[in-house]
Amino acid sequence: QVQLVESGGGLVQPGGSLRLSCAASGIYFPIHVMGWYRQAPGKQRELVATSGSSTNLADSVKGRFTISRDNAANRVYLQMNNLKPEDTAVYYCNAHQVWDGTDYWGQGTQVTVSS
Repeated sequence: QVQLVESGGGLVQPGGSLRLSCAASGIYFPIHVMGWYRQAPGKQRELVATSGSSTNLADSVKGRFTISRDNAANRVYLQMNNLKPEDTAVYYCNAHQVWDGTDYWGQGTQVTVSS
């Protein structure tokens, strides 16, 4: 079965850095568009970054976050620098199948940015 497992979340002070990792299994990883989403309490889930034929970042994280992937290791990463309190959310890994529109989701990892 398909599994996406996120890791690397935690508590960090404003201005700090974290690197999130997502390990995928049960899919042929190289042909999937990978993405990171986040959801803060009381808010809708929002797209943070995607990696497919190109990489894209939400305006709110440009210049601070970087998405990368290692196809041989079936992993996608989100490097988060200069973190702000408004980055606090549960971060979810997503794998998208372009041929039928299917989306797979991880369980999420909590990122808290606070003094």
